[in-house]
Amino acid sequence: KMAAEGENVTADGTNQATQSNSDTSKHDAFTLEALQLIKDAQLQHGLRHGDYQRYRGYCSRRIKRIRKSLHFPQGNRNRVTPKKITPEMLTDARYLQLPLFCAERSWSYAMQLKSEANTEPRKRFHMKAKLQKAVAYSEELEVIGNNNRCDAQTKLECQAYNAWTKGNLEFEKEHWEKAMEFFTKAKTIYEKLANAFPEELQAIYQQRVDEIAPNLRYCAYNIGDETALQDLQKMRIAAGENQLSFKLDDLLSQTREKQAATLSEVTWRGRTVPVKVEAVRLFLLNMQDLNSELEVAKTLDSRMSIYESILKQCIDAQQSLRDALHEDQVFKAAVRGQQIEGKISNPHYLHSYLMYIRLSTTIERNLLMVENLKQNLPENNPEEGRKITKPQDLVRLYDIIIQNLNEIPNLHGIQDDTELESETETSVLGYKAFRSFYIARAFASTKKWKETVALYQRALDNCNKALDGLKKIPQSQKLAKDIAALKELKQQISGQMYSCQAFSILDSNTAGDQSLSTPVNDKRPLEERLDEYIIEKSLTTKKATLARFPPDFEPIPCRPLFFDLALNHVQFPSLEDKLDQQKKAAGAGGGLTGMVKGWLWGGGKK
Repeated sequence: KMAAEGENVTADGTNQATQSNSDTSKHDAFTLEALQLIKDAQLQHGLRHGDYQRYRGYCSRRIKRIRKSLHFPQGNRNRVTPKKITPEMLTDARYLQLPLFCAERSWSYAMQLKSEANTEPRKRFHMKAKLQKAVAYSEELEVIGNNNRCDAQTKLECQAYNAWTKGNLEFEKEHWEKAMEFFTKAKTIYEKLANAFPEELQAIYQQRVDEIAPNLRYCAYNIGDETALQDLQKMRIAAGENQLSFKLDDLLSQTREKQAATLSEVTWRGRTVPVKVEAVRLFLLNMQDLNSELEVAKTLDSRMSIYESILKQCIDAQQSLRDALHEDQVFKAAVRGQQIEGKISNPHYLHSYLMYIRLSTTIERNLLMVENLKQNLPENNPEEGRKITKPQDLVRLYDIIIQNLNEIPNLHGIQDDTELESETETSVLGYKAFRSFYIARAFASTKKWKETVALYQRALDNCNKALDGLKKIPQSQKLAKDIAALKELKQQISGQMYSCQAFSILDSNTAGDQSLSTPVNDKRPLEERLDEYIIEKSLTTKKATLARFPPDFEPIPCRPLFFDLALNHVQFPSLEDKLDQQKKAAGAGGGLTGMVKGWLWGGGKK
């Protein structure tokens, strides 16, 4: 076999790099930064997005490369001959990586099976078998790491990793006391390691401690500590939107499964319906804690994370309820958009209630986004580096809010609820006022004053109608906030309208004086506009157009023609006497000389 790239092999087949490491191992202890190594590998190969299958494939390839570089094969092409690593074989630090990545491969396979077990429960048995295999490799890693050739950090890293792996196995087996014991050991070791490293490396170990803490509280809750549930909720609020928040959601849902048995019915809009679907029961139980969690949450990320979690659970509960309604013909007709009459079934009404919760939560989430965007408007002086909010961004969110509100009165089972319909229409008018206000601001930025004034007037009309409608609704804390927001909007609209009218007048005056101040490009020559004063930069250059050259042709009058009409009537005197005298003179000039001349030159020929 050929050696791996970048390595030299001696004639007897031994690796020179391995020999050099063997020589130096007598003086230098081996170091394995296990947690840093696996965290880097996880982030680079799939676990940043929860892709356990990709990470498992990477671990397999890395194990193969390490075995090839160490010349430590597990048999040949035809037969597999497993070989165990013993402490005496530890002549290279890469031998420590083999059981580590074997354990990681089994663990990632178990996590993949755990996610698939939500739809296929039988895979939980396979998952536990893979975790048991990961524990076997981690125990092998701890045995090798306790060798005298390894330094103290390596020994602690191997012990902590083995305790964490065993804790995961006991956790899935629901052996809460054993799991709590192993997790506590792992947490203690990682906390000590974090204190021994500089700040840039402490974050990795502290992250592992934060991952272990929810498992410990969940184990405590199952053992009998009633305060553990509140601790889990506080951890969920502080987690925000990251991988830890999803893990806490799973733990909280498992905790509420025991409380869900007490929730058997729900009342909405004066009608009580039973809750028989387990997923819906768990979701409704989770909704009871939403208000308290939102009151405690202070940051935008944590509140947005809570809203996203509720929406996700609501969609899952709706899907479970929809599967239970697959034989309800009225529900099928309603889904197809057909008109239904009469009272709907209890599960169908419960589905409408879940849809109402989903729409209401979406509206609250979008309102939270609106409040965040308003802080970045130019008049609020946002912090440097923050993106300036445009009016169009707020208009889009208000459009979504209005659309969600318009869907509420059309839910099945509450079409005849006039009170809910009037409340919804009043809310729609209020949000339309806000939408028209920000559309007007968008037009004002382009100096379209007529459209801006018209939109401000529409926003003012909707604002007045919404205020009149809110006075008829029973008072509440939320209603008082809405009234205060609309009154503030009304004042802003009045001020913006006056400002818009003033800018419109200023622009009209500026347009009237434009001919006196704005340079104009007139192509006529200067001699044709001497009576007009126009500022033109071309007159100060060498190519100034002063006159047309060559000049244009101009029409001129023609010279008169004279016709001699009397010529035909004039009688001229006779000239015959003069002609006779000329003939006689020609005849007298003949003789011998004339004959000779005529014979020589042919003068006698006529």
